[in-house]
Amino acid sequence: MSGINITELDKVYDSGTENVVAVESLSVDIDHGEFLVLVGPSGCGKSTTLRCLAGLEDATAGTIRFDGEDVTEYRASERDVAMVFQNYALYPHMTVRGNIGFGLKLSTKLTGDEIEAKVEDVAEMLGIRELLDEKPKALSGGQQQRVALGRAIVREPSVFLMDEPLSNLDAKLRSEMRTELQELQADLDVTTVYVTHDQTEAMAMGDRIAVMDGGVLQQVGSPEEVYRSPVNRFVADFIGSPSINLLTADVEDGTLAGPGGFAYELDDSEPVDGHERVSVGVRPEDIEVVESGRNAADVTVVEPMGNENFLYMEIGGHELTARVSPTVRPAEGSQVAFDFDEAALYLFDVETGDALKTKTDSVDSAVVGTTQN
Repeated sequence: MSGINITELDKVYDSGTENVVAVESLSVDIDHGEFLVLVGPSGCGKSTTLRCLAGLEDATAGTIRFDGEDVTEYRASERDVAMVFQNYALYPHMTVRGNIGFGLKLSTKLTGDEIEAKVEDVAEMLGIRELLDEKPKALSGGQQQRVALGRAIVREPSVFLMDEPLSNLDAKLRSEMRTELQELQADLDVTTVYVTHDQTEAMAMGDRIAVMDGGVLQQVGSPEEVYRSPVNRFVADFIGSPSINLLTADVEDGTLAGPGGFAYELDDSEPVDGHERVSVGVRPEDIEVVESGRNAADVTVVEPMGNENFLYMEIGGHELTARVSPTVRPAEGSQVAFDFDEAALYLFDVETGDALKTKTDSVDSAVVGTTQN
């Protein structure tokens, strides 16, 4: 098992006409046995980072260390990592037994009996022992995923690297496999770096999550830290489902004045001192529908979810989402008053997007250019 230290990692591609920066100055430390999730939109550099860790891509600059050893120039075969891909990458002509054991035949001096014993132990762990003589085409998506995991586990690597391994599964199976992966990683106690574009998956699985955008690390921290104390507007908007409500407001003598007559008087105006305009954010679960209030919005859609309702509302051409009790179900087209506590308010600089105020100040958060263990 290895800890991972990534320092000032750059990856630049030469397209022939210009250089494309895929990863820029990425620094993060990953503890022994930690489950770190790299998350961000498509093209943010998360998969490129993973491929650099695996040795499948050469770093343009920076260093990668496993347990203090510089592996930046090592080939993939020299890094003691196992990678699980989105498309499983199983050999269709081989049985499950052959797929799981193939890597051991190439990279170890184990005897056939020893390889067979390891394969059966891993298959038993993953609940696919009865499938050992089947070929991939006879398996379901979830079973194929378990085979791909088994092929990685059987090698007993010091690092697991996973590139969106659940994205081809349906929603129910995806949820089940999330739980299984977490339990498996905890049991094996292997340092794991997991890539996904699904922020819900990231929040559910990671000991810490690292949010990337445009090749740049935006924030790294526990799911709670990143959710409650985002360092900027991008992180606040990307993390959370439904997304945070955002609108732009003028600052007028300690009052926020926004579109559609939105107004909110601050008890503490210090975060907005020196700012004429700010971005205002409120999480859907923090919006309360009230009988009367200073702010009102038009209800456009009511989406029942069973244990709660999502209210989609409009104020001054801006959409708001409220996450409310299932007993709160105003008619579509009606107007409702809403309110929220100042403690739940997020404020961001309009130009830079940097956070001026977050939901809580009690949780420390790792920011761009820093690492957190």
